[in-house]
Amino acid sequence: MVSKVRSLGLGGISGYDVSVECYLSGGLPSFEIVGLPDAAVKEARERVRAASKTCGMSFPISRITVNLAPADKRKAGTVYDLPVLLGILAASGAIKPLRDDAAFFGELSLSGELRHVPGALPMALHASRSGIRELYVPADNACEAAYASDVAVYPVGHVSQLIKHLRGSVKIEPVSPREPAPAENIGNDFSEVKGQSNVKRALEVAAAGGHNILLVGPPGAGKSMLAKRIPTILPDMSREEMLETTEIHSVMGFTNRDNPIISQRPFRSPHHTVSAPAISGGTSTPKPGEISLAHNGVLFLDEMPEFGRDVLEALRQPLEDGRVTVSRAISSVTFPCRFMLVCAMNPCKCGWYGHHSGRCTCSDTSISKYHERLSGPLLDRVDIFIDTPSLEYDELRERPASESSASIRSRVNKARDRQRRRYKGSGSGCNAHMGSSLLEQFCALSPDCEKLMRDAFSRLAMTARSYDRVLRVSRTIADLDGCENIEVRHLAEAIQYRSSVLSEKM
Repeated sequence: MVSKVRSLGLGGISGYDVSVECYLSGGLPSFEIVGLPDAAVKEARERVRAASKTCGMSFPISRITVNLAPADKRKAGTVYDLPVLLGILAASGAIKPLRDDAAFFGELSLSGELRHVPGALPMALHASRSGIRELYVPADNACEAAYASDVAVYPVGHVSQLIKHLRGSVKIEPVSPREPAPAENIGNDFSEVKGQSNVKRALEVAAAGGHNILLVGPPGAGKSMLAKRIPTILPDMSREEMLETTEIHSVMGFTNRDNPIISQRPFRSPHHTVSAPAISGGTSTPKPGEISLAHNGVLFLDEMPEFGRDVLEALRQPLEDGRVTVSRAISSVTFPCRFMLVCAMNPCKCGWYGHHSGRCTCSDTSISKYHERLSGPLLDRVDIFIDTPSLEYDELRERPASESSASIRSRVNKARDRQRRRYKGSGSGCNAHMGSSLLEQFCALSPDCEKLMRDAFSRLAMTARSYDRVLRVSRTIADLDGCENIEVRHLAEAIQYRSSVLSEKM
């Protein structure tokens, strides 16, 4: 007898339909799984056999063939344990044939319990789009999968519980999506920062418009400390952004029963020894890299010149496109990676170039070589350059009442709301992602602004890309001021953020 059970698989961060077909026939007892399974899928044979016996179900003694269709697509992971077991039980007549609009996935323990699997949300979202109305998943995945609309998600803790539900003796109640927890600022706050008012202003502008920013200053000036406080002023995430971000983190196994959805913008800070595949995504089976895990959030590169040249250059295309394509021999997958790049670096190798104390011991050649680690095309993709000076003794001893992160975040949220309303339906969510047509429409300059921009373009040797980025930053500054049009003061501040020793490399 042949039975068919609907299931789901993962390709990159997207789900796809899998049909688990089970055939029981005469002959010597055997158990084969076909359909391009990997080692984890093949090992399901032992987990399924042990789980059925420990749960008191008779395992058929016959030739068992399980086909995972489409058979030309590689299957990976442990998500097929549950549908394989149900298919065998249905083929042997132990349970009734399963509904066509019901799907199952989950890993089995030897005792019949269902364990958490990665990628529950993207598979549930695909189930909703493909007409599946009932989805049976491990209990630890249920809260996450429930964020998919138009599908009832049933939490299954044990196989015997599911069998009783299918037979109608015990009912499993579907779960409802949990309301995402509001973002919380734990520990770090801008009210603790002494001085650096110009840097805090630049970080506020960057957060409001999603702009890339580079902090340059001597050791101990507070570059890393300031960067790590950026998450406390980032704008609230929309539901769509939460789902997009959670899909990526779910595939990597970073979600669980207690944290089923990503409600706070990610902040990724890889060490400078990270490899290019770890940044962009890699392994033999393409997985999201750091830039994709930072999607809708922040990628922080501390000590930027210490990163490998190939790592830094791998950022260039994703910064422009907002997506990265990872190609391997077995597949090619495109991951989203619309992130805000935050970098920090010293002005030279010893860190004291330009300091009034004269402590710098680097030669001009050494300084030039240090700066050459960052290519002009990469720096051209940075919107804001800001110097982070070291604090004097009197500044360290003062206890001024500094503005809190909550206050700054309130202004950032208002500015970002203006941008969402302005670009609604265009595919752009913030000023940093404006296309050329939107740039012409919403960044028109007055005659006085035109004169200022013309002088700056020549003086700073801007490229077409840096010209566009100045306009985007000035649009954000105007949004923070609540102005409909870009004024001279907004443009002047945006140009000031390009006036840097490093920006002259471009």
